[in-house]
Amino acid sequence: QRAQQAVGAFRNAFGDVPFRIHKPEGAFFLWLWFEGLPLSCQELYERLKKRGVLVVPGNHCFFGLKEDWPHRHECIRVSYVQDQEKVRQGVAIIAEEVEKAYRGG
Repeated sequence: QRAQQAVGAFRNAFGDVPFRIHKPEGAFFLWLWFEGLPLSCQELYERLKKRGVLVVPGNHCFFGLKEDWPHRHECIRVSYVQDQEKVRQGVAIIAEEVEKAYRGG
């Protein structure tokens, strides 16, 4: 139920941003993919951290790849185990930063 609430919050927050949510498989986090993200997920992580939102940049989670697959720089992992209000606040901040990145900011 919490996973579906988080998925719904992201879908409501992102509007026209090109993103996908990898299928939740019972864990306590979601993988978000921002296809064509104009900055690296590491840079997005740094922006979010400055605003008090911690995510895991996807580039740390693709072990053993020999080629530089762009997808690894376009994903973040987001936990949804905090209280619902904190999750909603975090979703809003993530949406703001991602939208700003796609606008060139």
